[in-house]
Amino acid sequence: MPAPIRPDFWAVPAETVFADLGASPTGLTQEEAAQRLVQHGRNDAGAPAARRIPARILARLTEPLVAILIVAALISGATGDWASFTIILCILAASVALDVVQEHRAEAAAEALRRSVAIHARVLRDGTPTEIPAEEVVPGDIVDLTAGDLVPADGIVLSAHAAQANEALLTGEPYPVEKRPGPVAAETPAEATSALFGGTSIVAGEARMLVVATGAAARFGGIAAALRAEAPPSAFQRGLHDFGVLILRLTGFLVLFVLLTHLVSGRPALESFLFAVALAVGLTPELLPMVMTVTLSRGALRMAARRVVVKRLAAVHDLGSMDVLCTDKTGTLTEARIALVGHPGADGAEDPRVRDLAAIAAGLGTGLRSPLDAAILAAASPAEGWRHIADVPFAFDRRRNSVLAGQDGRRLLVVKGAAEEVLPHCIATGLPDGTAVPLDAAGRARIAALEEAKAAAGLRCLAVAWRTMPVDAHDAAMEDETGLVFAGFCVFVDPPKAGAAEAIARLGRLGVRVKIVSGDSPAVVRHLVETLGIKAHGLLTGAEIAHLSDGALAAQALRTDLFARVSPDQKTRIIRALKARGHRVGFLGDGINDAPAIHAADAGISVDGATDVARAAADMILLDHDLGVLADGVEEGRRTHANIMKYVRMGTSSNFGNMLSMAVASLAIPFLPLTPIQVLLNNLIYDLSETGIPFDSVDPAEAARPHGWNMAEVLRFTLVLGPLSSVFDLATFGILIWGFGAAPEEFRTAWFVESMATQILVIFLIRTSAPAWRSRPNAILVATSLGALSAALLLALTPIGTAFGFAPLPGSLLLAMGGLVVLYLAAAEMLKRVAMAPPRRHGHRHLSAS
Repeated sequence: MPAPIRPDFWAVPAETVFADLGASPTGLTQEEAAQRLVQHGRNDAGAPAARRIPARILARLTEPLVAILIVAALISGATGDWASFTIILCILAASVALDVVQEHRAEAAAEALRRSVAIHARVLRDGTPTEIPAEEVVPGDIVDLTAGDLVPADGIVLSAHAAQANEALLTGEPYPVEKRPGPVAAETPAEATSALFGGTSIVAGEARMLVVATGAAARFGGIAAALRAEAPPSAFQRGLHDFGVLILRLTGFLVLFVLLTHLVSGRPALESFLFAVALAVGLTPELLPMVMTVTLSRGALRMAARRVVVKRLAAVHDLGSMDVLCTDKTGTLTEARIALVGHPGADGAEDPRVRDLAAIAAGLGTGLRSPLDAAILAAASPAEGWRHIADVPFAFDRRRNSVLAGQDGRRLLVVKGAAEEVLPHCIATGLPDGTAVPLDAAGRARIAALEEAKAAAGLRCLAVAWRTMPVDAHDAAMEDETGLVFAGFCVFVDPPKAGAAEAIARLGRLGVRVKIVSGDSPAVVRHLVETLGIKAHGLLTGAEIAHLSDGALAAQALRTDLFARVSPDQKTRIIRALKARGHRVGFLGDGINDAPAIHAADAGISVDGATDVARAAADMILLDHDLGVLADGVEEGRRTHANIMKYVRMGTSSNFGNMLSMAVASLAIPFLPLTPIQVLLNNLIYDLSETGIPFDSVDPAEAARPHGWNMAEVLRFTLVLGPLSSVFDLATFGILIWGFGAAPEEFRTAWFVESMATQILVIFLIRTSAPAWRSRPNAILVATSLGALSAALLLALTPIGTAFGFAPLPGSLLLAMGGLVVLYLAAAEMLKRVAMAPPRRHGHRHLSAS
C-alpha cells in the first residue's frame, strides 16, 4: 500500500512523492488505475447525503417551544376548544414545513461544488496520453494541463512552461500564480508554487502534474465535507430554543403550584386538573410561530426590494443580531480584477510614457495575454504606427517577455517582467524620447526601494525596460535582452469596491465590528485597510493560526481585525472562535474558499457573481455590488427582532401575570375566577390582537445596536410587568367581592373585561422604550388591537356572552373597572423603564475597545 502523503507535499522532491505513491513518471497502467479507483474512491467532492425528512421533522418537533405548543393544542382539543386546536396545529405545520424546505442549503452547496470540477482530464495510462472523466483520476496519475483547463485534483508540478494558475477562488490571491517544479518551503497552499489544487484553473502556459490527493482527501473535498456537515445553530435558533426552555420552566412552575395547592386545599381533583391545564395553555404563546414568520417575511420582502435574495427567513433576524462581520477581501471588498493604478519612472514620479511603452509589449505580443497585460491595455492601447516584428515569450527561467516592435523605420525591443529579472540586464534609466542616464549602484538602490515601498503598500510591480535594435532586425532572442534601459514600473492593484468604505463606516456606527479574513498576503490586506480607512487592530497570518489552540485563537480573534494567508478551515475556526465568545457573527464571501465559513456563520452572505458553491452556502445574496445594502439589512433585521420581541414580552408578561392572578385567586375565592373555556377565550382574543405586531413601526433607537435573545431581559420584563398585572388583578378581585359583592358570573365577566383591556392596551406602551405618546404605532396594529378589544367587550357585555358563562354588569361596576385600567396603564408606563432598561453588553464593549 502506498505511504501516506504529508500535507505539505509540495515541500519534498518529486522522486520522494513518486516513491510514496508507488507511481511512475510514465504514468499508471489501466490495471493499477482500476485498483486505486476502488481503494481511493471516485474523484468528486462528495455526493450530498440523502435527505432524511422524517428525522428533520422529528428534530423540529422536539424543540421545547414546539413541543409545548403541540401539548397546548392537544389540551385545547381535549377541552373542546377546537378553534385553538386547529389554529395552533396549522401554524406549527406551516412553520415546520418551511424549515424543512429551506434545509436544502448544505446539499445544494456540496452538489454545486461537485459539479464545478473538471469534466475530463488528460492522463498518462500505459505510457499513452488518454482522456478520461475527471472522476476517474486517482493518486499517482500524471495529468497534462494547458491554458483554460480546470485542475482535477491536488498534486505537484513535474514540468511547466510559462504556467500560471488562477487560485483566487481557493486562496483569495487575485493575481495569477506562477507554477514551476521543485520543492518549495511554503507553509500554506497560497505560497506553494510547485503545487496545483483541484478546482483552480490554468490561465496561461502548460504544466504536467503528479496527482497526490483526490476526492475527499483533496482540499476541495475538505470544503465539501464542511458544507455537508450540519450547520451550527444560528443566533435565531439558539434564542428560540432558550425562549422555549424559559416558557417550559414558567409553565411547569405554575401548573405544579396550582395542582399542589388545590389538592392540598381539598379541591376536586378533576376540576383542579382542568384548571391547571387551562393555565398551561394560557401561558403558551400560540401565535409566536405566525408572528415570527410574518415578521421575517416582511423583512425579507423589504430586503428583496433592495435586491437582496433571502434564502433562509431567520437570516433576516440573524443579520440584525450580528455584532461582528467577517469578510473576505477579493470580490467582496475589492473588484476581484486587476487594475493599473500607477506607472512611475525610475525617479518615482508618475510618467505616462512608461504606461505607453508597456502597452506596446502587452498589445503587440503574440503569446497568451496575462491579466496584467489586460489591465495595461484597459488603461492604454499601443500608440498608432507601432507594429509587431517578433517577440520572445515569457519563461519561468527568466520571468520576463520581450516584443520587437517597429515604427517609421526604427526598431525597439520592449521588455517587461519581474524587477529582479529585468534590472540586472539594465545599464541605464530613461525613456526612448528622452536622454538615458547610466545606472549606478545608487540608482539601483533607489529603484529597489521604490519597488519595496509599492509592495509594502500591497501593490504589484512590473518592470518595463527597452533598447534600440538595428533597423533591419527581423527577429529577437533572449541574447538581445541585454544593455537595457530601465523605463519604470507598471503598478497594479485589485481596487476596492465603490461604497465599501462608507458601508464599513456605517456598520461601525451600528455597532458591527468588521474583520477582514483573507487568503491574500499581509501587505495586500494592510493596503486595503488603509485605502478604505478602516480602523483595524492587529494581524494574524494562517501560519500563526496553525500553531494556536482553539482557546488561544478565541482570545486572539477578539482583539485582531486582520487575518491574512488563511486557509478555508482556518476561516471557519475564526468564525467558531468568535461565536464561542458569545458574539453573533456574519461572514461575507464569494469564493470556494469562503463557503465553509459562510456555512458556519450566524449570517452567511454572498454576492451575485460569486461561485455557485458560495451562493449555495449563503443565507442571503446581494444582487447589487453595493455593500451599503448590508447596513440596510442590519437595520431591517433589528426592526424584525424588535417586533418579535414585542410579542415575546407581551405574551410572557401578560399571560404570566394573568395566570398567576388566577392561580392565587383560586386559593382564596370559593369558585374559579374564570372557567377553563373563558381562560382559553381570553388567550385566543389576546393573541389575535397581536397579529398586527409584525406590521408595526420601530423606533430608530431599536436599530442602533446589535440585539439578541437575552432570556435574562425577557425574564426581567416578565417578573416586573407580570406581577404588576397581578397586583391590579388582585385589586380587582377585592373590589368585586368586598366592594360590589359580585356573584360568580358577574365576577368572571368583570375580570374578563378588565383583563382584556389591560392586556391589549398595554401594547401601545411597551411597544417602545420611549414615552408612549412620542412613538406612533402602525395603523394595522391599532386596528387589530382595538378590534380585538371590541370583540372581547362584545362577547362579555352582550347577550352573546351567556353562551360562555358571562353576565350583564351594572354601570358603576364598569366604571370601576375602567378606572383600574387607567391606573394600570399609568403604572405600566412608569415601570417599563425598569423592565426595558438597555442590557449591559460586556462582550461587545470588550470587542470594540480592543
